[in-house]
Amino acid sequence: MLLLYITDRKQFPGDETARQHALLAKITEATRGGVDFIQLREKDLPTRELETLTRAALLGTENRESTTRLLINSRNDVALACGAAGVHLPTNDLSPLAVREIWAKAGHATRPLITVSCHSADEVARAASEQADFAIFAPVFEKKDAPRASPAGLNGLREACRQKIPVLALGGVTLENARACVDAGAAGIAAIRLFQENDIAESVRRLKA
Repeated sequence: MLLLYITDRKQFPGDETARQHALLAKITEATRGGVDFIQLREKDLPTRELETLTRAALLGTENRESTTRLLINSRNDVALACGAAGVHLPTNDLSPLAVREIWAKAGHATRPLITVSCHSADEVARAASEQADFAIFAPVFEKKDAPRASPAGLNGLREACRQKIPVLALGGVTLENARACVDAGAAGIAAIRLFQENDIAESVRRLKA
């Protein structure tokens, strides 16, 4: 089971400095706890602040034993400038093919890891055709903080997972229903609260068991 932690510093208490410190501590915890990917999703930060946060986050993921890879939400320029593993692309953002071309022209030696937000099986199919590495399919279940979002349910997830690309389930995923997502064909799960509000090492242990 692949695990992706999506960050949201605004869920932490305190002022901006305190929130960023708390987020960086959680990123280090996620790395040590065995999360496979971290998506830095701090969309409201100005470019310079996002670059500073990204570089600090990369320090938290860099150790010889860690395989955790850091992705930057949408900001391909920041990912390139800071040396992140790749990017997460929201729906209707740049295509994965365009991102790969940009990285190649920049002389980047490694192939960027690219995940794409998808809300239907057709969008997952398009992500696959455009050479994304993973599709993040959402919302699978109803979310308390987004009651108007129409959940796809396990049937929708199952249809998405029939496409030619690994799919990570997102949206209302818990320790209790994660197994059902894998049984429906998901390669793993993506989550904010599940990781950010709990002991990550224990959550990873239970999920991968």
